[in-house]
Amino acid sequence: MITVIGFDGSPLSEQARAALACATLVVGGQRHLDAVPVPESAARLVLGALDGLYEALPSHENVCVIASGDPGFFGIVRRLREKDLDIRVLSAPSSVATAFAAIGLSWDDAIVVSAHGRELRPVANVCRAFPKVAVLTGPGAGARELGALLPDRTFVVAQRLGHPDQRIATLSSHAAAHSEFADPHVLLCLDESRLTSERGWIAGFGGVPGTWALGESEFAHRDSMITKSEVRALALAKLGPRPGRLVWDIGAGSGSVGIECARFGAAVVAVERDAESCDRIRANAAAHGVAVEVVTASASASVFDRLPRPDAVFVGGGGVDVIAACAETPAAVVVVALAAIERVPEAISLLTKSGRTADGVLLQSSRLSALPGDAHRFAAANPVFLLWGERP
Repeated sequence: MITVIGFDGSPLSEQARAALACATLVVGGQRHLDAVPVPESAARLVLGALDGLYEALPSHENVCVIASGDPGFFGIVRRLREKDLDIRVLSAPSSVATAFAAIGLSWDDAIVVSAHGRELRPVANVCRAFPKVAVLTGPGAGARELGALLPDRTFVVAQRLGHPDQRIATLSSHAAAHSEFADPHVLLCLDESRLTSERGWIAGFGGVPGTWALGESEFAHRDSMITKSEVRALALAKLGPRPGRLVWDIGAGSGSVGIECARFGAAVVAVERDAESCDRIRANAAAHGVAVEVVTASASASVFDRLPRPDAVFVGGGGVDVIAACAETPAAVVVVALAAIERVPEAISLLTKSGRTADGVLLQSSRLSALPGDAHRFAAANPVFLLWGERP
């Protein structure tokens, strides 16, 4: 029998003490082994890679594994279950729950991500997209490193939770980038301008609220300068927005494409040269309750060099140079909307030259329109060429 004991620095339960008293092998990090009452007769194994634990198991009938907080929450329980081992779990509160409790903030609407042993960029993208994110950090992937990747956010860094030297620090993401923190620590990344007191019914990210490919009337726009919903529907399908991905919306106009991507949980950066349109994008994003970082600038390679790396790019405005620069990004897919047929061959050529497989469609739609006398017709909308280039 393997008993997995969650430890948060509090006195152990009677069950946990009884399991330890009978153990012939106790496994855990060095700080855990130093903190719990390990019997003198029991062997100790400092947990690193799990191979050492698996090799030791045949020699012991009663094994205790000490893990932080709730071992079933981004913890060791999953790894042990994958080996079909007979386990019993005695849990403690998760470090995330403890961190939110320390600042008196509810967390049923928080997104929880793990940076431990994982690529940091998708974690940063989630922090860009959502107003309340808890990050389980790891070596080289903590508050300092995330602070260097993020725009202005409030960081709450909960260090050494459950230990006598526990410390909660609240600071800006920019300040965190130049600070040192004790390990282990839990990071709460907050966009305080978007925190809400609304009571929900589902924990974490609830998916897209309602429908997508929203009608043009759902966005403020100038002189119908907006990607039509039929075009937006296919563009969204090709861009594949979801939590952890970052989308560029280039020549954003009203920001409708980027805002819809944000509703799917993606982080979004919109580039638009017109200052009035930029204000409109911010207002539209706020109306839909999502975050879109707006850059007021003419789209160019020099501007793109300063942006976070994209996973997908939508080009709704800009010339040949803009398409070429976007095609050279590491994004998995670049989607281009064009009205003029003369620009299509060159756009296809640029996507192909960048090592992408190019494809596209001509979208022609007719919308139901009322006529006098309770009659109707289908009125044709302007056709749009939608091209996309994907990397193998």
